[in-house]
Amino acid sequence: MISAPWRGSQKCLDKNTNPGNAIFPTQRIWNNFKPHLPANCYLYHPITNNDDMTTHDYHHLVNQQKAFFNEHITREIPFRLCALDRLAEGIVTREKQLNEALHADMGKSPFESYVTEIGILLHEIRMVKNHLQSWARDRRRPTPLFLFGSKSRIHYEPYGCVLIIAPWNYPLQLALSPLVGAIAAGNCAIVKPSGEAPHTTQALQELIDECFEEEYIAMADGRRETTEELLQERFDYIFYTGGVEYGRHIMQAAARHLTPVTLELGGKSPCIVDDDAHLPTAARRIVWGKFINCGQTCVAPDYLLVHSRVESRLIELMRREIVRQFGEDPQHNPDYPRIVNERHFERLAALLSHGTPLCGGTCDPADRYIAPTLLTDIDPQSPLLTDEIFGPILPVMPFDDIDDCVEYINQREKPLALYYFTRSRKRARYMIQHTSSGGACINDTVMQVANGHLPFGGIGNSGMGSYHGRTSFETFSHQRSVVTSNQRLYSEFRFPPYGNKLKWLKRILK
Repeated sequence: MISAPWRGSQKCLDKNTNPGNAIFPTQRIWNNFKPHLPANCYLYHPITNNDDMTTHDYHHLVNQQKAFFNEHITREIPFRLCALDRLAEGIVTREKQLNEALHADMGKSPFESYVTEIGILLHEIRMVKNHLQSWARDRRRPTPLFLFGSKSRIHYEPYGCVLIIAPWNYPLQLALSPLVGAIAAGNCAIVKPSGEAPHTTQALQELIDECFEEEYIAMADGRRETTEELLQERFDYIFYTGGVEYGRHIMQAAARHLTPVTLELGGKSPCIVDDDAHLPTAARRIVWGKFINCGQTCVAPDYLLVHSRVESRLIELMRREIVRQFGEDPQHNPDYPRIVNERHFERLAALLSHGTPLCGGTCDPADRYIAPTLLTDIDPQSPLLTDEIFGPILPVMPFDDIDDCVEYINQREKPLALYYFTRSRKRARYMIQHTSSGGACINDTVMQVANGHLPFGGIGNSGMGSYHGRTSFETFSHQRSVVTSNQRLYSEFRFPPYGNKLKWLKRILK
């Protein structure tokens, strides 16, 4: 068991009473911070099983977290840094177990698990730790002349008790990445994982139970009913990642208490290849971005619009690229993942008949395997073009005029991402200025998500709010406006009687 500075456990915080057991990741910071904690602040707690928790239990848990938050310990920057250290240490310690869980749920290779889940989390924690002191510092703001004698600033304060609802497609990263922001901002949190990735949910449960006291950070079970039970409680912030329809339900539940929300949804992200694009590069990057995690990525290209002049050439290059990346038989390639469960497999397998295969088109129910597939000759009303696919199937449609692409995109809901391949900066600028999406990549796919200095989020039907890096800290922080006035130095101008002050007021406010 590794140390964590939280309340409510049997073992005392004092390292002298814990010889050989306590590990202090930020020893210097912790030694400075420890004397300021309450006398009843402890290290460990026993691992509990949340599977049988009831609505009453979650109500009690939320109240526990609010009580702990009101002790103001989580507002201290050293406390937050220690918590981030503990989370990173727990992830590293359990890396093998997490890899095995991700492979059992999604068929991910250790490399893909690290690149898309574990590694990106550790990188984000390092980034947040390195900048947290400066992010949390009060920001001075200009003060207008009519407030002469006052000073203005923005103070970042935590919301309180937040609920994080995670999806199944990246079950580790999309549960813990928002948690990093919540911890950095000084909140308590309950994380609700998805029950459709049961092995990863179990590994997450053990990780969080080992790292944190539940009155600070808690992990709920993966049942769908648990989400409904949690939504009955009054949280100070709700962060949801998942489908559009359930996102609407989240907003309705939040509206009962006017709880602020971030919704990370999805949509049909277009990928456009113009006639001047470097086709080998486009083929390689589209194949990678589409078929990583077996296409179960919210920002994966959902359909491909390719200029008719280069269509046949691009299709041929993409066929070769699929063989290059996954071999002649991707089913026996350890780097090619699987569909998460039978229900999603059956949904995707039914879509294979909605077009003419250019590549792939095969599947194996026993293995939850669907080959990387390119389809053409698709009916405009097909679910392939109306619903988010969320699998390794890519519809391909030709175009002759780029304005037709812009019109097609703008007639539909705003997507989470947009990808455009061209050698022309002018064309790229035109595409960005005449379309709207949560994020965009020029001459690449998915990589806008990898830059922690950029906010990630949707717009319109693809979501609201954003996170990653500093944006995560700001998402989970309330920006509190503070004006401090001098007690002796002030203007009589604003106080009655007003007399002929109006004309001077108009001059000042010009």
